[in-house]
Amino acid sequence: MIDIHCHILPGIDDGAQNVTDSIAMAKQAVSEGIHTIIATPHHKNGKYNNRKVEIIDQVKELNKELKKAGIELTILPGQENRIFGEIIQDYHEGEILTLTGQSNYLFIEFPSGHVPRYSKQLLYDIQLQGLTPIIVHPERNSELIENPNQLYEFVKNGAATQITAASLTGHFGKKIKKFTEQLIEANLTHFIASDAHNVTNRSFKMNEALDVIEQKYGVNSVYYFTENADLLVDGKHIIRDVPEPIKTKKFFGLF
Repeated sequence: MIDIHCHILPGIDDGAQNVTDSIAMAKQAVSEGIHTIIATPHHKNGKYNNRKVEIIDQVKELNKELKKAGIELTILPGQENRIFGEIIQDYHEGEILTLTGQSNYLFIEFPSGHVPRYSKQLLYDIQLQGLTPIIVHPERNSELIENPNQLYEFVKNGAATQITAASLTGHFGKKIKKFTEQLIEANLTHFIASDAHNVTNRSFKMNEALDVIEQKYGVNSVYYFTENADLLVDGKHIIRDVPEPIKTKKFFGLF
């Protein structure tokens, strides 16, 4: 299994604080059947700045440490970019990293409380560069929860999305769990990932989430999510089902 969103690099954001933490996370990942992780430290979120060249160096160092410790896990470079107006300019200046550093997929994070007004245009402009923006954890964005049609428009226009395993298992609460389920049912999401930060309160939970998916939606849905992660790492086109709007009346009636 491949985990495309994880904060396993030591000491550069709010994930692993040191190599010991990184090793503990790596061991937990392997125990869940994960063999490859894309390390995605925060970038330009108001607190952390992690540029492309620095991330690539950190990934090399961590892979060395894992080999030394005999842990069979491969770390690939990535970046969790908080959306900002100059992201395309920074991409061309070599500061922005696509997932794996080789693919055309680019993580985009919205602030947790809102969706910037320029998002629709910027997501379109990113695609004009030959890149596919992947909106991370949309199920935890309060504006999208209140107005899911906005996310439908983004996906219909070519963006992809990634939900968090812990959202589906209920670790962020019932409201977020229900919205995550609705995103799956409306074909509004394409990846599931851990967004793990540590081995305690923000751990992987990938197996638990995939069990939920299998029980609720069947084994084909499990294959859909795991296959898309494989396709991303291989730099290929992902599988997309036709997105549908979430019915607002039904949506609000569930809480």
